[in-house]
Amino acid sequence: MPTPPPDRVVSPRGLLLRVREDDVAQVIEAAAANADHLGAFIPWGADPAYRAERIGAAPADWAGHLAYLYAFRESADGPVLGGFSLHRRVGPDGLEIGYWLAASHTGRGLATELAGALTGVALGLPEIARVEIHTDEGNTRSAAVPQRLGYHLTRVDEFEPRTRAETGRLQIWVIP
Repeated sequence: MPTPPPDRVVSPRGLLLRVREDDVAQVIEAAAANADHLGAFIPWGADPAYRAERIGAAPADWAGHLAYLYAFRESADGPVLGGFSLHRRVGPDGLEIGYWLAASHTGRGLATELAGALTGVALGLPEIARVEIHTDEGNTRSAAVPQRLGYHLTRVDEFEPRTRAETGRLQIWVIP
């Protein structure tokens, strides 16, 4: 049985809190408020039905050890300002980190801080030997996050673009 990460991850500027059934609507609302911003590089970002499906699956995905979705909040009762996740889709000894922030909270180093915190959490799980971050080659701001954290670009895979800004070149960043 895979080891789940903690329900709560504390960072200097906020909290990553496990998305439970009671949180789903707030996370969907926050993502919807940022649909234009997210839709450039996140396939579910601009699609309300897909967004609701993905975020709505968070409690079941956690219970099934498929993915662990966190809401980023500056305080426990504050608004949802982003979503961070760990996905078990890169092999039994690895986790993939995904992330998004509200447009009003980008450019402050928060994504790096929070992805760094999740990297530490992931590598602290007994069965995890590596963590990956996948970024489209055109999303230079997102790709700066793994670079700042010491991830190494191991390959670039070709794929069919799914959003208006994707290049079809997926960068695979890995640590350690």
